Order: sequence, then C-alpha cells, then structure tokens
Amino acid sequence: MSDLEVLRIIGVKGRVTPETVSASLGADSSGIDERCRALVASGHCVETPGGLRISPSGKEYLAELLERERADVDVNAMSQAYEEFAGYNGELKSIITAWQMKDADTPNDHSDESYDAEVLSRLTDLHRRVRPLLERFGALAPRLARYRDRLDLAVDKVAAGEHSWVARPIMDSYHTVWFELHEDLIALCGLSRQDEAASGRAQ
Repeated sequence: MSDLEVLRIIGVKGRVTPETVSASLGADSSGIDERCRALVASGHCVETPGGLRISPSGKEYLAELLERERADVDVNAMSQAYEEFAGYNGELKSIITAWQMKDADTPNDHSDESYDAEVLSRLTDLHRRVRPLLERFGALAPRLARYRDRLDLAVDKVAAGEHSWVARPIMDSYHTVWFELHEDLIALCGLSRQDEAASGRAQ
C-alpha cells in the first residue's frame, strides 16, 4: 500500500485509526500499521487521542504525490468521465436528502417501511447504473479501482438490512465513500472544491 493511498484516506477522513484505514483500503492490517508508523516517524502524520491526522508537512507531501499521479492520468478522459459522474452526483444528493428528510420540514424517522424501501430502491438502481463508470475510473487511475469495491460493499450491506451503510458519516457508508471519490476526481481533474461547490456540483 502506497503513501498516497494511506495519506489520502487519512487526509479526507480527518482523524482515523489504522484499522479504519485498513478496512477502507482492503489491506492487511499489519502492513497498514507499519505504513502509519512510518508516516508518523517522518512527521507526515500525528497521533492524537482521536486517531491519526495528517500534519502540515503531510499535506504538502500528499499534494506532491497527487500531482505526480495526475501527471500519469489521461486528464481529458478523466474530465469527460467526471462530467458523467457529476450527473449521477445530483441524483445521489437527491436520494440522500430523501433518506434523511421526507420533506423540507419532516425528518425521516424511518418508521414508514414503504417510503424507505422506495428510497433504497433508487439507491440500488443508481449504483447499478454508475458501476460501469466506476470501472472506467479504475482503468484511468488504478488507485480509484478500490472505490468500486467499497461502494459495492456499502450497497450490499444496505440490501442486507444494515441501513446505517446508506449515509452514516463515521463509517464507509455509501455517501461517505461517494464523497471521498468525488474529492479524488476533483483533484485528478485539476479542479477546486470551491469552484465545484459554487457551481452546485460538490456535495
């Protein structure tokens, strides 16, 4: 597992344990522990009571690694794929809003099984349609291939009745993983989150 993969997970999640990094990357925990210790020793990460966080020097190092990765990516093809993702992103935002709120004034307390089932059906259908695009992302930038597996896992957990995997922020829920993928796509296309947020395309 590379410094880029580990630092990117730590950076986007904020504060995490090596176990969380290992689960997100589908990697052996002993190897991740060793990599995290090395990043702390180099000053790129800091240990806190809440877990590892990236340091200022780690952010600079990560920016360098991302720039090197971007230099090896077909940016035109990635940008075209990102435009397709942006369309799906609006649909996902609508689904997550519906999962959390029945309308502008009514939180979803999940007591209406028919309502929840309809929202979950929309999520499953979206995942089915977006999956070929996830395959393309992995072909364009191999590090992104793991997102397909993480989103597959989340939607499978939801289908099994574990509904915290829809949007719970402190785990690899569907919404969490989608957000992390979005962050990587923004970076690989040479865009900024601020500009994407202003355009309404960032979550």
